[in-house]
Amino acid sequence: MKKMYFFFFAATPFINVMSQAKERPNVILIFPDQMRFDALGCTGNPDVKTPNIDRFAGEGMLLKNTFSNTPVSGPARADILTGRYAHKNGLVANDLRLKESEVTIAEILGKKGYETGFIGKWHLDGGPKDPGYIPPQRRQGFEYWAANECNHKHFKSSYFRNDSVPIPISEFETKAWTVEAINFLEKRSSRPFFLTIAMGPPHDPYKAPEEFRNLYDTSKLTMRPNWVKGVKNGSKEDLAEYYGMISAIDAEFGRLMQELENHHLRKNTIILFISDHGDMLGSHGRVFKRQPWEESVRVPGIISWPGKIPDGKICNALFSTVDFMPTLLDFCAVDIPDEVQGVSLKKSILNNAPGPEVVYFSIYGPCKWQSVESGWRGIRTHRYKYATFENKPWILYDLESDPFETNNLIDNPVYRELQHKMHADLLLCMKKTGDSWNNNWTYPFADNFELIKAPFYSVKEFFEWKEKQPNL
Repeated sequence: MKKMYFFFFAATPFINVMSQAKERPNVILIFPDQMRFDALGCTGNPDVKTPNIDRFAGEGMLLKNTFSNTPVSGPARADILTGRYAHKNGLVANDLRLKESEVTIAEILGKKGYETGFIGKWHLDGGPKDPGYIPPQRRQGFEYWAANECNHKHFKSSYFRNDSVPIPISEFETKAWTVEAINFLEKRSSRPFFLTIAMGPPHDPYKAPEEFRNLYDTSKLTMRPNWVKGVKNGSKEDLAEYYGMISAIDAEFGRLMQELENHHLRKNTIILFISDHGDMLGSHGRVFKRQPWEESVRVPGIISWPGKIPDGKICNALFSTVDFMPTLLDFCAVDIPDEVQGVSLKKSILNNAPGPEVVYFSIYGPCKWQSVESGWRGIRTHRYKYATFENKPWILYDLESDPFETNNLIDNPVYRELQHKMHADLLLCMKKTGDSWNNNWTYPFADNFELIKAPFYSVKEFFEWKEKQPNL
């Protein structure tokens, strides 16, 4: 009798978890790489053709003010999965390895009975990017796996499932990721699922499938008022290819939505469409990311749960990458760990409740080929944006009167009081998030891509290793 009693006692929590899980929604997190906020029809772009995503926005809610706290790939992805700022989760630079001790949304939902899956670009394992195999013990709670570390070979890539044998991709990679997502849906168990699809495009190199590139005439493109002509990786041709890649993503997004309908999953599935960061594409004469301007820090945000989240509405709350995890956990009725720094915007989405008053941005070191001279910190409210280096203020904009950020007020004496207030608010954000200028570095390893020489969990580890490499 004792053995039977013990078995019943031990099994009950598991049975309760599975019973509770069946009542919870499925979750799909989709984020193309380096997709800026204005690159969709539903966000007001007059040129780009995204009928499927636009339709999806009409069926869900547009999160108008969605931002990347650390606008560069690896750190932004760590922010998304952990709900913690880069200086807390440790991934303060591209190509570092996320510590296995960091708790991700996949691990939390997995313990609540969810089936978890990751498809696409990982970029959290550090070290050499090719061939890009990540062993199961470093997959941060994801069970189903069809991914690579990072290569951006959009037309001739490869990925891995459960062993180190590469699976070739001989077409535009978004098709392969969609096939794997459909495979996941077809093979899923009866448990609710959490599926992340992290597509590599529209990240540079800017090259779209011909059928989608042909949708765009460079002579008819509408350029942003802050665009500067003659910048490499920021030309009209680059923009046409960028839009072509987004249209290719849109086509696969439509195919995935249809599969959800075919499997009768759409009604009880929360879908969050975002990106890790944006792309300057010649705005302000800059390229790529790591910048404080809207083109770099602001990303698309659309969330849908039919019958639960109001459709065709706009949420104006400030929503950033550290908030995605707690928001999704809250929608799934799962407790948010105390270590999480982001906040749930569930009430803002459902009831139009006020959200955060400020978004905090951080880049921790230089990247001179992207015109970032050193680490910087910044904040954005609904109206103003301010960014500063440790010893020198950088930008101040009134976004209400200057949405394209063409009039930098940093040296304008009329706005000196505002500048002082914004700086004080930034210092308060640093204190609240546990950040410090000591988290910065000055050595330009981002320019030399030195972190891919070996896997490092921290910048300190890299420098300790570098001291032992006299011939490097």
